[in-house]
Parts: sequence; structure tokens; C-alpha cells
Amino acid sequence: MADQKLKCAWFTFSCCEDNTIVMTELLNDHWLEWSKILEFKNFRALKTKNTMEPFDIAFIEGSIASQKQIDKLKQIRDLSKKLVAVGACAVVGMPSGQRNFFNVEQKQSIQPFLDQFAALPKVLKVSDIVKVDAEVPGCPMDPEDFVNKATALITELRK
Repeated sequence: MADQKLKCAWFTFSCCEDNTIVMTELLNDHWLEWSKILEFKNFRALKTKNTMEPFDIAFIEGSIASQKQIDKLKQIRDLSKKLVAVGACAVVGMPSGQRNFFNVEQKQSIQPFLDQFAALPKVLKVSDIVKVDAEVPGCPMDPEDFVNKATALITELRK
């Protein structure tokens, strides 16, 4: 595997996408190194033609707020050797999951929107649904922590 590029993907669910912005900045800093060893097969912020195929590493940003998102996350997990939860929403479900703590009146006021978007009763973190191999917390994520954890997974997978 050391001579082949690792197939990677970046998926965003319910969040503000600040980690995607940090990741694009990291790509600016690490492009020469990473482009030799990584191939992004799915990353909507970078590509118009994305594929769902086996991935060596899938990065998941955002919390999970609908059954459709659960189904897609399970598909991604099935396709991935390693799955990394990236950012506070993916790791702990917050701040996207703040409605989980609404009082009865607040819940009633947002119910039409929950119905309109087929939202789950509670917002979930990624590990509530699938096995997570690594977590990079923060809102936004700490770039150094991301690079360290990604490098460890890359090293492991390239053996």
C-alpha cells in the first residue's frame, strides 16, 4: 500500500462548515506532500465529480440530524477503513445539537421545521451511530491536532 495513494473523502453533515475551511487552508500548506499520497474521491468543497467507493479514510464533519443522514453515514462507514469525526458537532453533537436542550415551548415552536426537514427528535454525534477511529474536536478544529491524527492514520494505512 505504501506505493499507492490513499483514497480519502470529506463529508459534511449538520454544522457551519468551519472545519472545511480549516481543511482547505491545511491543503494550501500541505498540498505538495499530501498530493503525492492522498487522493480525494469525495470532497464537495474541492470537486464537482465525487464518487462513493471504498475509502481508506473518511473525514466526517457535522452532527447527524435526519434519518437520511444516518443512512448516508452508515454507507460511508461501510465503505471506509478508517473514519474520523472532525469538529465539535461530529464529536459531541454541539453546537448544532442545541435544540436537544430546548424546553417544551421552544420544541413546539420549531416542530414545523423539524417536520418540514424530516429531522430526528434529537441531533446525534457521529459515534452515536457508527464506530469512529479518531476524533478531532473543536469548533473549529485545531489544525495541528488534525494533522497529527491524519498523519498517524496515513502512516498506519501505508504500512
